[in-house]
Amino acid sequence: MSDRREGCLIIIGGHEDRDPKGERVILREVAKHVRGGKLVLATVASHQPEGYFEEYRKAFDDLDIGELVELYVEDRHEAGDRDKLAVLDDAAGIFFSGGDQLRITSQIGDTRIEERVRALYERGGVIAGTSAGASVMSDTMLVKGSSNETHRIGDLHMAPGLGLIRDVIIDQHFAERGRFGRLLAAVAHNPRVLGIGIDEDTAAIIEGRRLRVIGDGAVYVVDGADVSFSNVAEASSDETLSMHDVRVHVLAAGDEFQLDRRRPTPASN
Repeated sequence: MSDRREGCLIIIGGHEDRDPKGERVILREVAKHVRGGKLVLATVASHQPEGYFEEYRKAFDDLDIGELVELYVEDRHEAGDRDKLAVLDDAAGIFFSGGDQLRITSQIGDTRIEERVRALYERGGVIAGTSAGASVMSDTMLVKGSSNETHRIGDLHMAPGLGLIRDVIIDQHFAERGRFGRLLAAVAHNPRVLGIGIDEDTAAIIEGRRLRVIGDGAVYVVDGADVSFSNVAEASSDETLSMHDVRVHVLAAGDEFQLDRRRPTPASN
C-alpha cells in the first residue's frame, strides 16, 4: 500500500502579521500543523536573506514550534550539499519566505532539496509560503506583469513552479498592488486553471482539494470555465485584454472553496 497522503499547503499573500505582540493568526496556523515539530525556514527566494531568520524566530518564539532552522541556497550546486539536505531531516514543515520566486525554482527545481520538499508534503507535512513563496506552489507561476492598470496582452510573464498544487495559478499582495488584471490575463491564457489572488496578511489553507481562508483580507478566485470570448490569442501585445463571462468569487475568513467542484461555501456561523 502507498503511504502517500498529501499534507497541507498554507499559501500566504505576503506581509503576514509577525509582531510577537500581535495575533499572528497565520503563523499560529503554521505552528498548529507543525505540532511541536521542526520547521525549516527556506529563505531561498531572497538575494539577501540576512535578517529573515531572526525576525521569524522572534515571531514563532512563543508558538508551538519545536525547532526553527534556516535553509538557504546561494547557488544551485549547493542544492545537493549534504549539510543543506541534513537541515530537512525530520522536518514537520517548510516555510518559504518572500523575495523572487524564480530564485526558488532556479536554485532548487529538480534537485534533491525539491525531492525532500515533495516527499515531506506527500507524507502529510505542511508546506507554507508567503509572497514569492506563495506563487511558487502551483505548476505554473506568475513571474511578473503590470499592476494597478488595465492589462495589456503582452505584459505577462509566467514560468513553471514547484507544482505542489495542480490546475491553479497564484498571485499575492493582490488588492494592495492592484493585480486583478494580470490574474485575469493568466486565466485567459488557460481557462482550465483557477486564478487565486491572495491579499496581504491573508492565507489560503489547502488540504486535499478544499481551500479555506484565514486572515484579515480576502482571497479572490477567478474561474474561466464559462468564458465565451477572449482576445488573448489574436490581439497584438499592446492591446487591452478583452474577456467575457468570467466568474469571480471573493472569499473572506472562514469561507471555503471546493477546487474540483469550483464552488464556494460561506463561513458557518
